[in-house]
Amino acid sequence: MSDNDGKKTLGLRGGPRSGQVKQSFSHGRTKNVVVETKRKRVVVPKAGAAAAKTSTTPKPQARPAKSDKTPQGISDAELQRRMKALAAAKAAEAEEQLRRQEEEKRRAEERARRRAEAEAREREERERAEAARRRAEEDARKAREAEEARRAPTAPVEAAPAKPAPQPERAPARKKEEPRRERETRGKTGDRRRSGKLTLNQALSDDGGRQRSLAAMRRKQERERRKMAGGHQQREKVVREVQIPDTIVVQELANRMAERSADVVKALMQMGMMVTQNQTIDAETAELIVEEFGHKPVRVSEADVEQVIDTYEDKPEDLKPRPPVVTVMGHVDHGKTSLLDAIRKSKVTETEAGGITQHIGAYQVTTDDGKTLTFLDTPGHAAFTSMRARGAQVTDIVVLVVAADDSVMPQTVEAINHAKAAGVPMIVAINKIDKPGADPDRVRTELLQHEVVVEKLSGDVLDVEVSAKTGQGIDELLEAIALQAELLDLKANPNRPAQGAVIEAKLDVGRGPVATVLVQKGTLHQGDVFVVGEVWGKVRALINDRGERVKEAGPSVPVEVLGLSATPEAGDILNVVETEAQAREIAEYRQEKAKEARAAAGAATTLEQLMAKAKADENVKELPVVVKADVQGSAEAIVQALEKIGNEEVRVRVLHSGVGAITETDVGLAEASGAPIIGFNVRANASARKAAQQKGVEIRYYSVIYDLVDDIKKAASGLLSAEVREKFIGYAQVKQVFKVSGVGKVAGCIVTEGVARRSAGVRLLRDNVVIHEGTLKTLKRFKDEVREVQSGQECGMAFENYDDIREGDVIEIFEREEVERTLD
Repeated sequence: MSDNDGKKTLGLRGGPRSGQVKQSFSHGRTKNVVVETKRKRVVVPKAGAAAAKTSTTPKPQARPAKSDKTPQGISDAELQRRMKALAAAKAAEAEEQLRRQEEEKRRAEERARRRAEAEAREREERERAEAARRRAEEDARKAREAEEARRAPTAPVEAAPAKPAPQPERAPARKKEEPRRERETRGKTGDRRRSGKLTLNQALSDDGGRQRSLAAMRRKQERERRKMAGGHQQREKVVREVQIPDTIVVQELANRMAERSADVVKALMQMGMMVTQNQTIDAETAELIVEEFGHKPVRVSEADVEQVIDTYEDKPEDLKPRPPVVTVMGHVDHGKTSLLDAIRKSKVTETEAGGITQHIGAYQVTTDDGKTLTFLDTPGHAAFTSMRARGAQVTDIVVLVVAADDSVMPQTVEAINHAKAAGVPMIVAINKIDKPGADPDRVRTELLQHEVVVEKLSGDVLDVEVSAKTGQGIDELLEAIALQAELLDLKANPNRPAQGAVIEAKLDVGRGPVATVLVQKGTLHQGDVFVVGEVWGKVRALINDRGERVKEAGPSVPVEVLGLSATPEAGDILNVVETEAQAREIAEYRQEKAKEARAAAGAATTLEQLMAKAKADENVKELPVVVKADVQGSAEAIVQALEKIGNEEVRVRVLHSGVGAITETDVGLAEASGAPIIGFNVRANASARKAAQQKGVEIRYYSVIYDLVDDIKKAASGLLSAEVREKFIGYAQVKQVFKVSGVGKVAGCIVTEGVARRSAGVRLLRDNVVIHEGTLKTLKRFKDEVREVQSGQECGMAFENYDDIREGDVIEIFEREEVERTLD
């Protein structure tokens, strides 16, 4: 069977020429195909195979005979030419291999020669160094001999007459040596004399020069001895663990490695970074530098500075019982502070402005049976939502005070929600049961709507009927609190670094920043270093709820802490640390994080959002205010209350809120913005009052948050545009239309209802459709201009800039009045 398998090969006659072939297919289809004949590839055997074939075939052939294995289409001449080319290529490859071997041999000889030269140079340097060392030893020995000879010059002279010299042959040598020494001394003296000024030491010395001290000689001998013993050995390098934060200054990195900063800068420049020792580099670059200097890099994050806070773990055997923290919550004026007064047997309510609690009060009460309870009294006003939330977060038990005559109110519901969110048990104190209209059952029933089921209604919430005025039920309430505390089994470790929560913070004029702290774990001592939020400090003094100074405060004890660097935020956590450096580092890290968060919030706003906000606020009027309060919680509550005032036309904008007295800086800010200053339980100092009078800045003082919110609401209402209302005063019927020169068309009318006034606005109605609205140009009765025309009388009217008046039209007469609007 042939390779074609019976199929006809597609090709052209007449040799290797290009042409076209017409192909035929079924259904009468044809196709012209371009055909080109090419030579096939010739496969030439390798040289090794050819040699083996030659050895096995001893009889040389003069001419290779064509066989079936010879490629088709190749002539003998072409085959011979290709065989020659193959042989030439093999010869060139062999020559190239030989040349490479010679080049490698020459390179090896060159390397050996250079190595020998380097070894010879090193050997010469060693010999030179050894000769220099020997020369230095010889000079040192001569210097020593000269020093010994100078110290005892008379000893040989005195000993000479006493006994004969044992070796007379050495005397001439000494005689020869002395003139040489004198010549050297004279030569040195002459050189110094020719070199410049003659000093006092040179003049007083025998040999004309200062001699080295004995200590200097000993130091030189020690150096020589160390050099001879150790040679040129370098000190062993100390490998250090270098902590690398996210970013580090080059100088600080050099200090941590104990390397010269110039060497670190040089290494950075070799890496392609042109920096100075005061510039900052990233952690990756610092890690490369540390590894290059042979140290061990340890990557740390900036957030690791806070790890020192959470390192202490409480053991079960260290836990001891602690007093419960009880938060009194409820609606405004339901008697929370009065109930606490009855428990404490004090008069706190009388000291509060308006009889309303403005701050969180923290007190400790000792019951008749010797048990200690910590009470937190929260404000009930709607503005103090955040204060109540903070009180619920740090408490163990919530006492919900509900007035028996007022029942459940909005802040009562909010207090219930805070207690549920904090997951703390609740005790309902139904107060004011001594009033005639008291109905405790109504209170219990309304509490059911908010999922608070008391024990009298088969629930699990304790309820006690009390009267803060008469003292009824106070003992039962304390028993219920003690029972609930026993069920909770409250314990804490007093022998550990203190941790607590800031209940309130303020800026006192005489004492500086003051924070009311409820200690939760450990014991806070005077002198402890702490960090709270973005603020750090050292406890300068501790003051308890009775105003007494104490040395320490244990768990569940509320104290005022003095010694802060600034006023912290209410709700921040206080942690005691070991050193001031740690506290300062943590505070700076938190400040930087807060600054980055504020910057990120501002940077996230796009240009389109800013344009949209500006367009939306284009028609909104703002009332800017500056708020200063006595404590942080009050300032926060006032800002939240003021931000809720307003609508789509007007709003209140708090430019600045702070804690402490009103200063001259606040007056400058208010004057630049045209804003009043609101002082809540604070006053302006003398310079601020003087500046406010000069610049015309209004300062308002308040002690009750109700009055503050109402006044700001009235001021914001004044920015609202007045509402315009229309009042219809009459109608007139057009009977006839006249043309008057100089005036235009005048309508002869009869007033059918009300009165027509010259100053009023008019509308022209045609078929009960408003055709024109405007004002009257003239109002005449007969030929006289009048101010008004009563009902049933005839008059003439002409409109301002309008003449299309027809008989039968109706003229509607009205007046506009402005009505002041108020914010709800």
